[in-house]
Amino acid sequence: MDSVKGSQQQSQKMNLGQLQATVEKRLSIWEDQEFARRFWSKDPTLWSSQPTAEITDRMGWLGLFEPMHVQLKSLFDFAGEIHKEGIRHIVLLGMGGSSLAPEVFQRTFINEEGFPELIVLDSTHPGAVRAVESAIDITKTIFLVSSKSGTTMETLSFFYYFWNRLKDKTPNPGHHFIAITDPGTPLVQLAKDRNFRRIFEAQPDIGGRYSALTFFGLVPGALIGIDIHQLIDRGWDMAEACASYLLESDNPALMLGAALGEAALSGRDKVTIFTTPTLAAFPSWIEQLIAESTGKNGKGIVPIVDEVIEQPWVYRKDRFFVFYALNSENSAQLNDNIKALEGAGHPVVHLRLNNKFDLGQEMFRWEMAVPAAGAILGIHPFDQPDVQLAKDLARQAMEPKIPKGGKPEKSDVETIQIEQKIILAKAFDSLLAGARLGDYIAIQAYLPPSDETEAILQEFRLSLRDRLKLASTFGWGPRFLHSTGQLHKGGPNTGVFLQLIDEPVNDLPVPETNYTFGAFIQAQAIGDYRALKQRGRRVLRINLGKDLAKGLGLLNELLM
Repeated sequence: MDSVKGSQQQSQKMNLGQLQATVEKRLSIWEDQEFARRFWSKDPTLWSSQPTAEITDRMGWLGLFEPMHVQLKSLFDFAGEIHKEGIRHIVLLGMGGSSLAPEVFQRTFINEEGFPELIVLDSTHPGAVRAVESAIDITKTIFLVSSKSGTTMETLSFFYYFWNRLKDKTPNPGHHFIAITDPGTPLVQLAKDRNFRRIFEAQPDIGGRYSALTFFGLVPGALIGIDIHQLIDRGWDMAEACASYLLESDNPALMLGAALGEAALSGRDKVTIFTTPTLAAFPSWIEQLIAESTGKNGKGIVPIVDEVIEQPWVYRKDRFFVFYALNSENSAQLNDNIKALEGAGHPVVHLRLNNKFDLGQEMFRWEMAVPAAGAILGIHPFDQPDVQLAKDLARQAMEPKIPKGGKPEKSDVETIQIEQKIILAKAFDSLLAGARLGDYIAIQAYLPPSDETEAILQEFRLSLRDRLKLASTFGWGPRFLHSTGQLHKGGPNTGVFLQLIDEPVNDLPVPETNYTFGAFIQAQAIGDYRALKQRGRRVLRINLGKDLAKGLGLLNELLM
């Protein structure tokens, strides 16, 4: 046990500067409060003075390792069955906690030779659905219908679409579908009614963003050939290194949590994560865990990912840096930049991994650290109250009511067309002029995801960062609604939001419903806009039009 604890502590080094004393004091306070013991006993009073069921019934991830070990042989056998059939693709239909960990696994490990490649579909843009369909042979594809609640509208829409594509090509379309959901959900019944190949019922007392090492992450991981046994064991090692009987100052997860929480209290609430190349996908999983767990009651920690590291002059004193490195990878330039940040007085946490399977230990580290930071901030880390608001407003947007007289009311959604250069330039300058010290710029792209579009928008985002010396984020809509969307509405009012939409040329109907994917994503963008406005957020909405390439070019002209 001591060797396990030591190895996990050695993988984490903190250079906290002026924060060091306050973090040490916090750990001392926690030791007096028996924080670790109470955490493992799921004591809700760590986060709330009132009894809160959603705390105690969302912490099952603390004890998942032994139950999941029991399932490993079954998962490996099933993966072997799929492998022998010559299945070429696994398409995961899911959002947020159901999709982020599997995407990290595919991008980090890559599917083993001979095993299918995983594709995640988490965009309702008709262009995204078409892109996935064109990338696969649908008769040699397995679809994972993944939803904790079993009612996720995006996931079910994807299912209806591909089910109806398959039913004309095979007498048994259900053989191509697998459900991953909680016991007794509507998805379980749907899977039974349509004769799905398998149903994996997950442990219900684990929230979606804490489910990476449950069926939600391990089923897709096994199907692409990952040794999920090693992944689970590394997570278990970290859990043992964070055991309840150890001092809080010897607990690597609580040490990180204390640093995150105290940094946020001091104004350093922009947690910026850099990695060596192989680990580049991992911060997107951390992003959801931080944003959705801490962004509420006007408080929160803002995760900054996919940022190109710069010299210290680019960053203000609201930053807290995390640097992940794989031991087999070394970048002298990256190391020099990190040292420069430390030399300028920025706090930096260094985390080193022996190999890619150590992601299992890192997932547990953050799952414990983020709720611990939440205890410092005085928030409940296991709910997501503002996610539902955007969903409800999106549904309302899909059912516009025509008042008596037949004339629709004037829309409360203000949209500027990309061609309206003068109006747009004034609105854009006004938006940025209102940005204050400690704010962040969030680009929300309700557009068809592609590497080319992302590269353009990331460059635009970083140009804004350099121009304003403010942190910036980027997210694809609607996927971010299930992650950073909670922070945007429930966190501190420090976000300045730029919502980008387009006009899909070729829409797609969603079979077995009365709507199209184009109408769906439009309603989600409108619902998000209204939710932001209800929360008093600053937001500018721009329509890039039917020609996306042209629209992006005109957008870039705003910074010239």
